[in-house]
Amino acid sequence: MGKAGRIVCIFTPYVLTIASLICLILVGLGCTNKSSSTLNDLYFFRADLQNLTTANSDSSSALSSALSAANLDSNTTDELNSLLSEAEKAMDLKDFYDIGLFGYCDGDVTNDNFKTTNCSQAKAGFWFNPVQVWNLNGTGVDDILPDSLQKDLNTYKQVTKWMFIAYIIAFAATVAELLIGITAICSRWGSFITSLVSAVSLIFTIAASVTATVMYVVLKNAFNKALKDYGITGSMGKNIYVTTWLAVAFSLAASLFWLLSSCCCSGKSPHANRRNRAVSAEKAPYTYEPVGSTYAHGANQQPSNVPVNNNMRTTAYEPYRHV
Repeated sequence: MGKAGRIVCIFTPYVLTIASLICLILVGLGCTNKSSSTLNDLYFFRADLQNLTTANSDSSSALSSALSAANLDSNTTDELNSLLSEAEKAMDLKDFYDIGLFGYCDGDVTNDNFKTTNCSQAKAGFWFNPVQVWNLNGTGVDDILPDSLQKDLNTYKQVTKWMFIAYIIAFAATVAELLIGITAICSRWGSFITSLVSAVSLIFTIAASVTATVMYVVLKNAFNKALKDYGITGSMGKNIYVTTWLAVAFSLAASLFWLLSSCCCSGKSPHANRRNRAVSAEKAPYTYEPVGSTYAHGANQQPSNVPVNNNMRTTAYEPYRHV
């Protein structure tokens, strides 16, 4: 019963760890397969170009004010319009671009139905560069993009590297947690070591999830502020954030149960302990004990013809007596 109870005790954290690992895998697989509608719905950020338009210097006063706030004069605006128009004609810009952890997917929109037609090759440390993806390299668009957007894109590029590393460490630590967790079947020391690894997994899962959430909120605001007047809008996904925060929840619960299993459920049978105590009680050391009065009385009833030594002790001892 002791070993069986130990297995039951670690079953819960083991299942929670597997659930956290599955969530992390789904986050990594988002936007990697154009044929999977489930994976296509796992994206951090969507750049929507289906309403792409070109503004001109004769736009409304509201648009002019927005351009002035973005430090864009009329010549810069005309140049950016021209570059976007050329890119739309030359490259056949897609209606939307979804960003995942290892790459992006693009596609067309028909009757509000987003259909993915292509996904990029998976790449470690991927970051979405609109200038490169939209085939604007060598056009000088970097120099005419709003300063605020350019700054946010540079920050996004740097933070993406940290986010990717955090997800990889979280994934590796969760796998190690499952492997080391097998030793928890044998002893509470195994649970204690597993709880330490679980803490590492939890820390980096939280760090990756927080980084992704905050970073893409900033990127969405930057897109909408600088490019909304051109019909380009940014939005955040939903399913991938639910998935990554579920990974955090499962990892937290697993850490608590691993720690609990290191404090209880030793795996030793209580019946075995009672038997050991009973055996110890029965195995008393060898002792000398006085022989009963019967032997003394018999010793005093000597035949009359046998001399009796009055100095003889009336008690005797057994050499060894087992208790």
